[in-house]
Amino acid sequence: MRELTLGSLFDGIGGFCYAAQLTGRIKPIWAAEIEQNCIDITRYRFPEVMHVGSVTELKGDEIQPVDIITFGSPCQDLSIAGQRKGLKGNRSGLFMEAIRIIEEMRLATNGKYPTFIIWENVPGAFSSANGADFRAVLEKITKTSIPMPTSGEWATAGMVRGAAVDAAWRVLDAQFWGVPQRRKRIYLIGDFGGQRAGEILFKSESVLGYTPKSKEQKQEIAGQFADSVGTENSRAGGGDNRVGFCTR
Repeated sequence: MRELTLGSLFDGIGGFCYAAQLTGRIKPIWAAEIEQNCIDITRYRFPEVMHVGSVTELKGDEIQPVDIITFGSPCQDLSIAGQRKGLKGNRSGLFMEAIRIIEEMRLATNGKYPTFIIWENVPGAFSSANGADFRAVLEKITKTSIPMPTSGEWATAGMVRGAAVDAAWRVLDAQFWGVPQRRKRIYLIGDFGGQRAGEILFKSESVLGYTPKSKEQKQEIAGQFADSVGTENSRAGGGDNRVGFCTR
């Protein structure tokens, strides 16, 4: 298996670069960040990573193409602890800059790069603007019209197969990876090269090292995965499928 390359938008202190390095198969190439103290930390830990500045000034057709682009876009306007301006807010609205950069790179490389994208954010994104913001995230990523769940609630795990990309999302909690706190985040994977997003995100827990604490948690996770694949009815957007649905 060849080594994959990674570019990190909204890099912070290099969390995605660190995760890439841990795999032994993904090489971080560049990072976009504007906070100098964060940049200093990343430079210390990953001296080979190129720093490319602000996402607002970055051109996707001018930087080195990479296999994977990660973007934990600012969460303040989506968080339930904030003013809930959503994607219209100055900070969380920077999500659109990431989409622009991805599109520019894909256009410049005839659709070859990136193959995968990973978006990370707070669970508050599900309810922001009464669910419309997460719908907008899915539509911008997949380039497909996505209906709202008839229940009015987005589930913690699901899949969408759109015109441009296969996407899957799931809420993960840091407490199950040795962090002494509950820290839930949405992780959304998009695959431009096939239909592997669900396979990547819903791998067996034992393979990932994620161990639910109870039998009930294991059953809940298994149920989420089974429902997220969808039925023929859910692919058409019908039915009350709160977990997720597939569409074309």
